[in-house]
Amino acid sequence: MWFTSSYSNGAGGECVECASSDDNALIRDSKRLGGPVVGVPGLAWHAFVRALKRGELG
Repeated sequence: MWFTSSYSNGAGGECVECASSDDNALIRDSKRLGGPVVGVPGLAWHAFVRALKRGELG
């Protein structure tokens, strides 16, 4: 099941959608549902999200 962030405005703006599949996080452009999907290993995805929450990126 695909989902968007609760911070998305819902107006079809620039959003990504995420889903999980086995041990991977899947990411796609919400405006291109049939477009490419990026798969990221689950551990790497969790490390990325943790770093975002801590303000360690950018």
